[in-house]
Amino acid sequence: MSNLADTRAQHSELKQLAAGIISDQEREIAKMSEWRDKWFAEKAKAINHNFPGMAHGMGGMDLKKLESLLGNEFDIEFLKQMIPHHEGAIEMAKNRQKRDTNSELKELAGDIITAQEAEIKQMHAWFGSWQSP
Repeated sequence: MSNLADTRAQHSELKQLAAGIISDQEREIAKMSEWRDKWFAEKAKAINHNFPGMAHGMGGMDLKKLESLLGNEFDIEFLKQMIPHHEGAIEMAKNRQKRDTNSELKELAGDIITAQEAEIKQMHAWFGSWQSP
């Protein structure tokens, strides 16, 4: 979703947010991949779409719709899709904090919660001001 913002978004602040999301997720994925390879190298890779927060975060994503929009229409739809995506990530991170004993995972989960709660707050503010009357 965030990759589309550079060429489709109207608001520079949304483009900046999207670039930050890409950077943050690349860093987080690299760190988790490193841990997975270090801690579970002998195990088969798994994808669990039933993990708490996964359905919430992924359910409303519609890239085809985003690809069909430009300008403020894109910006509004991006916010409509990204807010639940972030909410799902927060749900997953909170679940990890409650269930995990690994301090590195708990710290990463805390960082994700803090960053994405702030981004949700900002996105809600933009949504309110960018919507057509």
